[in-house]
Amino acid sequence: MNIRSVSSIDTTQIAEIYNYYIKTSHATFELETISSDEMENRIKETLERNYPFFVCEENGEIVGYAYGRAFRPRRAYQHSIEVSVYIRNGFEGKGIGTILYQKLFAEILQKDFHAIIAGISLPNEASIKLHEKFGFEKVAHFREVGFKFGHWVDVGYWELINEKSS
Repeated sequence: MNIRSVSSIDTTQIAEIYNYYIKTSHATFELETISSDEMENRIKETLERNYPFFVCEENGEIVGYAYGRAFRPRRAYQHSIEVSVYIRNGFEGKGIGTILYQKLFAEILQKDFHAIIAGISLPNEASIKLHEKFGFEKVAHFREVGFKFGHWVDVGYWELINEKSS
């Protein structure tokens, strides 16, 4: 497996991975699938704002990706970053999320981010375990804030403080 920065040639495969979750899971609250062009725009925006975005590639296939983005748009939040990771269907449980997050967090910790935040739609034990493995702690739980597939979904927030930030 090769972890590398995202490239424009990855957008179609990343959109495929993400669209799987849109169609089958409450891991994302999007309800309509997105085009590779839309994914390309989202990736460009992430990179233009100097946030990290990595992919995991195996035999020329993208099997997962992880990125950071603005937690909130107001300027006082500039030292906070929200992170996400998605793994291609069928590749779960192979440690891909762990190696993607290792690379992502190494990059984040070199930048001036103080709070690393992850929103997790509940239930999602695999995501909770992954984040807690890296030292994240649950800091919030919002009940029934999303509605997908005919039922209400809770969202929890996990946070990791970068003690080395200024």
